[in-house]
Amino acid sequence: MLFPENMGPYLAIDETSLSNGELYTFVTNRDACTRECSLVAVVAGTKSEDVIAVLQRIDEESRYAVKEVTLDLSDSMRKIVRTAFPEASRVIDRFHIQRLACDAVQELRIKHRWDAIQQANEEMEEAKRKNEDYVPYRYSNGDTRRELLIRSRYLLFKSADKWTEKQKQRAAILFEEYPDIKKAYGLCHSLRMIFSKNTIKDAARLAMARWYNKVEEAGMHSFNVIAATFYEHYDEILNFYNHRSSNAMAESSNAKLNCSEQI
Repeated sequence: MLFPENMGPYLAIDETSLSNGELYTFVTNRDACTRECSLVAVVAGTKSEDVIAVLQRIDEESRYAVKEVTLDLSDSMRKIVRTAFPEASRVIDRFHIQRLACDAVQELRIKHRWDAIQQANEEMEEAKRKNEDYVPYRYSNGDTRRELLIRSRYLLFKSADKWTEKQKQRAAILFEEYPDIKKAYGLCHSLRMIFSKNTIKDAARLAMARWYNKVEEAGMHSFNVIAATFYEHYDEILNFYNHRSSNAMAESSNAKLNCSEQI
């Protein structure tokens, strides 16, 4: 579907799944703020050549008038924007960046969770062998090791100043027991603060350089991979500070379309 009349100078491009796990590429007008007339194009799939072919049906004058497009870290999305909107500044969405860091923290938590499950199984087997009742170790807040790692999931997505008292208690136990999770959470939080506190590109560039140094000192594989990815997209990430643009509007539109599809 193509709606060239909905074009504007500030666009967003994103992908979403509408039904049966099939992905679609959406291009939306950010100025429309998810209201009517915000949808510019919907293309089945994410193949750059297919999306470009559809977008190039929009007249050249309109496409060259696009000033800025927000997108994720996908190379295919970059190719689409570079080809279809050659005059537009590309802005990597900050939320996709933060999501990568959050995923790295959760990946570490899940690894420890599997280890805790294995440890509990071995302890139960040992108790059974000795014909004893299995009594798991519990921390001061009442959590077993496995429960601690399961119940810490949501607090690791939040800033510490937004934790409830119970979450603060659980986090203190978690970080004492698993210092690598504490270190990963700190790196994730530092990245979040770069986007929250810095208001100009030069300050953000300096803050990002310091974050790279922290990642290098931490020696954590997942964050080293993330840092290398960010380095490849450095300028497009920092373009966020031109207008503090994000894909939030596109994500909201996609959520509405997902709801409509389910209904």
